[in-house]
Amino acid sequence: MKKIQANIKHLRSLKGFSQEQFAEELGWTRSVVGSYEEGRSEPSIERLIDLSDYFNIPIDILVKNDLRLAKDTSFIEIGNKRVLFPITVDEDNEELIEIIPAKASAGYLQGYDDPEYIEQLQKIKLPFLPTGTHRAFPIKGDSMLPVKDGAFVVAKYVDSIQNIKEGRTYIVLTKNDGLVYKRLYKRTDDENYLELHSDNKLYQPYAIHASEILELWEFTCCINTQEYDESELKLSSIVNMFRDLKVELQTIKALDDRI
Repeated sequence: MKKIQANIKHLRSLKGFSQEQFAEELGWTRSVVGSYEEGRSEPSIERLIDLSDYFNIPIDILVKNDLRLAKDTSFIEIGNKRVLFPITVDEDNEELIEIIPAKASAGYLQGYDDPEYIEQLQKIKLPFLPTGTHRAFPIKGDSMLPVKDGAFVVAKYVDSIQNIKEGRTYIVLTKNDGLVYKRLYKRTDDENYLELHSDNKLYQPYAIHASEILELWEFTCCINTQEYDESELKLSSIVNMFRDLKVELQTIKALDDRI
């Protein structure tokens, strides 16, 4: 069975339409719908455009992906289009957490909306997590200390840039940089931009346009794969002390400027 054949039938069933009702919605005939679903013929480019416009799903997603892996709520908006957002569940219909492998994290940029890619990822279940869809992402480098290189951040999916909480940390998937873990702030001069800050101040903050963002995931918890030694904990305390001191000095300077 070709994917487009199965997809037409599945999308129709998600809407709760009979073949006749579905045909009326699209301006087709019932026999045309039946011939596509049964594989007796394939839709022309004009009919694919009809489907794409009706469901607001790109044609390549309709043709290349098996949409039967998705529920009705498994679609998300990116820009003005919707793409498949696969969600995996266990035998009790409870959502599982997909783990993005560290060695293949670069491949997430190509596979984040591909059900077959998501399906083959290893999965875990953490019963203490809040409600929502979560994934575990590998952390590389030292830009977000004390989160160490090799740790995994478990994060909750955020469906809109408007829902971010300033000053919180997020996994951000962008077209140019792939996966990054940063602290986010909204730009006061342009709401279409976000500022991405590292907790390690050796790294400079930078701004990205909202159109570059493919996915946002809000930090829920961190799984460290290495133990902290005593010297690291002391260093972390010192860094926090200086960070607090900097805030106090800035407050004092602001008061002095007013006097």
